[in-house]
Amino acid sequence: SPCYTVGMGILDRLGNVIRSYLHDGDGERPSRSGDPDYNEAWEEIDDFLGNRGRAAEGGAAFGAKAGSGRAAGGGPPENLRRDFAELGVEFGAPPEACKAAYKRLLKLHHPDRHAGHAGNMKKATEKSARINAAYDRIERWRNSGVP
Repeated sequence: SPCYTVGMGILDRLGNVIRSYLHDGDGERPSRSGDPDYNEAWEEIDDFLGNRGRAAEGGAAFGAKAGSGRAAGGGPPENLRRDFAELGVEFGAPPEACKAAYKRLLKLHHPDRHAGHAGNMKKATEKSARINAAYDRIERWRNSGVP
C-alpha cells in the first residue's frame, strides 16, 4: 500500500490516505466542473501535499539550507533545546522573542541588582552566565548555522 512507504512522514501518509478515499478508481480526482470552489480547493490540496513531498525528497524541507546545522524541518538542532528553555521561550522561537527574553532576564538576574547579599549575588552571577551562554549559542547558530 502506498500509505506505508518507508521514509514517509505521518502527514505524507495521511495525505495519501485522504487522496485514496477522495479520488476515483482511476487515480484522478472526482470532477465537479460546475463548482469552481470545489476545483480550487482540490488545487490547494494538491499544491500543499505536492510541495511537502518535493521538499522532503530534496532533503531541505521547510526552507532549511544544506549544511546549515538545522534539524529536519528547518528548525534549530536539538542540542539548543535547553538554551531556548533557559531563555524561557518556545523551542525555535524567532530572534525578536529570544532577544526580548534575553534582555528581560538579564535585567532581572544582573549581579548588580543583588549586590547587597553575597549569596544572591553569586546565584545572579551564575544565572547571568547561563543566560549569556544560551543566547550566544542561539545567535551563533542563527548567524553561522553551527550550534
